[in-house]
Amino acid sequence: MRPTKSDDDALVDLVDAVLRTGAVVEADVVITVADVPLVGLKLRAALAGMKTMTEHGVFEEWDEAHRLGNSEASGERVE
Repeated sequence: MRPTKSDDDALVDLVDAVLRTGAVVEADVVITVADVPLVGLKLRAALAGMKTMTEHGVFEEWDEAHRLGNSEASGERVE
């Protein structure tokens, strides 16, 4: 008997891969009315797990502040 994999596992694998390795999405949007450009948007979003983000230098200050706050609340000493 061979193991089978359901289609539901594909979504779980995708989310796992994105959180583990990360993904960056960039988009340029121009809103026009009657061929007249009114609003321009430049969007960039990074999606990854916190461990991956801090490994790449994103949210380092937030991570340190949260760790300090959590350790003070629990009475632990931070070095």
